[in-house]
Amino acid sequence: MNKYLEDLVKLSKFDTQISMFEPQIENEKAKLATFVETAEAIKVSINNTYVLIDEVKSKRTKNNIHLAELKTKLDDIAKKHKEVQNEKELKALQLEEEIAKEQISFANEEIARLDEITEERESQLKEFQEKLAQEEESIKDIQIAVDNQIEDINKQRNVVYQQRSELLEKVDSKILTFYEKIRRWAKDTAVVPVKKQACYGCHMKINDKTYAEVVKSDEIINCPHCGRILYKEDETVEA
Repeated sequence: MNKYLEDLVKLSKFDTQISMFEPQIENEKAKLATFVETAEAIKVSINNTYVLIDEVKSKRTKNNIHLAELKTKLDDIAKKHKEVQNEKELKALQLEEEIAKEQISFANEEIARLDEITEERESQLKEFQEKLAQEEESIKDIQIAVDNQIEDINKQRNVVYQQRSELLEKVDSKILTFYEKIRRWAKDTAVVPVKKQACYGCHMKINDKTYAEVVKSDEIINCPHCGRILYKEDETVEA
């Protein structure tokens, strides 16, 4: 294979490797992000539950105040019974007493209902807090694993960067400029193999004459369809 072409193939493979490192890092970060999102969602549920508990307790307090007022009213009615002068006044007091007792009964039922809701919400709150503790523990473990993985990826990337830098020192500047021009639009497919007599970049079949020149590898050949640099892989690699 032509030395310049060989250098471009190596350079292209280095660039492809480098491009793959960032998605790998993002993928590792995404693993952690999933657990963080879950933890944040649980925190929102905890805050909402606190708000609901406060609302229920506030309603209970109002009912207690109302209940106290009704009991005071009953005491007043009891005192008025001693001052009743006729049957009409007695019936009015009895009706007022009956209504007050019904209201007391309803207030007690409402307080019992609110207590059940509070107990249920506090049970949910405890479950959320336990889940949050578990998630936060998982986040710690995953953070360590992700950090270690990213560190390994960065080490690999640094090795590839070093190898690429060493190669660049040997590559002819004109050839490098030519490669970079194609890479601006072709990205990591600036240099592609020919497989089954087709460009592996645009997947268009190339004519016999161009294919023969690619097989010889004496010169740098561009795809007649897309302009990418072509090369023929060893049969074992292609297989």
